Amino acid sequence: MNTKNRNLIIGGLIIALIIAVMAPFLASSNPDGLESSAESLEVPESEAAYTAPLPDYAIPGMEDNPLGGVVALIVGTIVVLLVVLGVATIIGKRKKNGTNE
Repeated sequence: MNTKNRNLIIGGLIIALIIAVMAPFLASSNPDGLESSAESLEVPESEAAYTAPLPDYAIPGMEDNPLGGVVALIVGTIVVLLVVLGVATIIGKRKKNGTNE
């Protein structure tokens, strides 16, 4: 990874982490459009297809604490960064080896 790409990734990570720290304090407690539409139409809630590791952007047991949201968003940001870097590394190695499969 060259210096330009590294600086871009670090800058993006810093911006994402700033947003992650601020988001729980700026987020509305009101339901979003889809949730409020479902509530007004009295659509029954269905069971989730799977259990999310950090449901509703909160650490289990810290649902009402904004700090739980901050930690969940930071963890999520880092996980997404690692997945993207992993995929980019695999694609880069395939291109370097001349395979596009």
